[in-house]
Amino acid sequence: MVRAVPGISRRMLTLTLRSLERDGLISRTVYATVPPKVEYRATDMAVELHSSLTALTQWAERHRELIADSREAYDREHSKPAAADTDY
Repeated sequence: MVRAVPGISRRMLTLTLRSLERDGLISRTVYATVPPKVEYRATDMAVELHSSLTALTQWAERHRELIADSREAYDREHSKPAAADTDY
């Protein structure tokens, strides 16, 4: 059974899965059935990466307002007055 992934072609999905397999993030098992069946599984390394990215995302969400406030303060402190239009 082929499952559709909205917005991605079969070729791009195949290339992405091969790349993830090459990087060791997924394992691929092919079953000699008719039609052929293929299963993908996240490796331990991928599970660890997911945990790290989840922690990073949570950190960013917790500090979103502080980051925005810091950016605004920096921009106020470092902004230059707009240059006057000059006719040449």
